[in-house]
Amino acid sequence: MSNRGQPGAREGAGGAFYRADGPAAAPVLVLLGSLGTTADVWDSQLQALRPWLRTLRVEHPGHGGSARLPGKGSVEALGKRVLGLLDELQVERASVAGLSLGGLVGLWLAANHPERVDRLVLACTTARFENSATYAERAVAVRASGTAPLVPGALSRWFTDGFSRANPDVPARYGAMLAAIDPEGYAYCCEAVASADLRGEVAGIEAPTLVVGGARDPVVTPAQAGALASSLKDAMLCVLPGAAHLANVEQTGYFNDALMAHLVGSASRRGLEVRKDVLGAAHVQNSFSRASELSSDFQELLGKWPWGEIWARPGLDRLTRRLLAIAMLVALNRPEELEMHIRAGLRDGITVDVLKEVLLQTAIYAGAPAANAAFAIADRVVLEGQDPAI
Repeated sequence: MSNRGQPGAREGAGGAFYRADGPAAAPVLVLLGSLGTTADVWDSQLQALRPWLRTLRVEHPGHGGSARLPGKGSVEALGKRVLGLLDELQVERASVAGLSLGGLVGLWLAANHPERVDRLVLACTTARFENSATYAERAVAVRASGTAPLVPGALSRWFTDGFSRANPDVPARYGAMLAAIDPEGYAYCCEAVASADLRGEVAGIEAPTLVVGGARDPVVTPAQAGALASSLKDAMLCVLPGAAHLANVEQTGYFNDALMAHLVGSASRRGLEVRKDVLGAAHVQNSFSRASELSSDFQELLGKWPWGEIWARPGLDRLTRRLLAIAMLVALNRPEELEMHIRAGLRDGITVDVLKEVLLQTAIYAGAPAANAAFAIADRVVLEGQDPAI
């Protein structure tokens, strides 16, 4: 389960392997996983995050190909390792989302280097893990026997029984992931958990924080997640039903909704920004100004579904989606919407030659009459030569 050789895997400061996704110019989100998992633990979040944020999935020492760190493990050392990577990448400020051990590191970063942390997400974590002495004992055991003997117990904490029965491939994959972790790196991280006590530091954290708990998490109970949220200045608590310790894997939909709302805004808010970008702010503002009590909920729906979900998906670039929309509007004989999308497309860089090719293609599959009407609309828009943001 090493990330060495995998697409996007890079070695950064301190031998930390990381994987970067999303637009290079977008705000940065650091993703830190749990003890015994690799960067793959965030796979279920990437599609939602990719259009909006530049994610850096950073591996812990001995996890996913990352080099070990010398000495006894500490959360401070793990946090400084992340800072070193951000410095190397010239990232002055980033949001941080941490799962379990990753959440401890996120807390340390926000408490000790507040100028580097924008927003914070703390999933299935706490400022001081209960029974911390057992982690020191686990470090000794792992150094003697490796991580494979830990697999059955870990899987029982990571996933509920019902989820494991319904999705047997998931615990199998995570069991193999844990068994492949370097024992010394795992032991180092155990020592970090065992020695961590940030209860005296969290009250000073300024970063807006989302605390996520699993309703059936045996490691960090909902009560402990609630206590953490209560100890922070600006925090919201979200407890996911039917989730054990890897809540982001077991309850992906609920987790992603909360994550995106905290980091980027609600689906309708995200959709509003995409809609403005595609059609022009003036057009969108005009649509909202015309909305009545009857149609206001429909405008909200438009923001959530076509613009916040479909237009924001990373599988197709914006230009391709624009051209598909134009072609389909020709085929469906929607002249008003077609004119609107042609205007917006020309404003955003679609050339007249490309538009011509799309309309010629529609003549084959949608028929000459539909294409003829579309060419008339396009001719009028091009000849007007006006700002398409109307």
